[in-house]
Amino acid sequence: MADVATLTRAELAESLHREVGLSRAESASMVEQILAKLCGALSDGENVKISGFGSFILRDKGERVGRNPKTGVEVPIAPRRVLTFRASQMLRDRITNQG
Repeated sequence: MADVATLTRAELAESLHREVGLSRAESASMVEQILAKLCGALSDGENVKISGFGSFILRDKGERVGRNPKTGVEVPIAPRRVLTFRASQMLRDRITNQG
C-alpha cells in the first residue's frame, strides 16, 4: 500500500499563492474563510454541497442498543448527529482512473 499523504491548510494556501497570485497572507486568509464558512454551515445544521467535489451531509441517528464486544453486555448508544461525505461522480471517476 502506498504512503498516505495529507493535504494541509498551508499547502492549500501555498497553492492559491502560486496559481492565483494572491499574497501568502491573503491566500491563508482565504483558506481560513472558506473553512470557517463550511464549518459554520455544518454547525448550523445545513448540508454543504461543493459541485464537482461532493456533499457533506448531516444525519441524525436515533438511540439504539449496542453491545460491548469484549463482555457481550448491552449498552444504550445515545442519539447523535453524524457527518458523512459523499463524493461527486466526477471525483469518484477521477479517483478510479488514477489507479
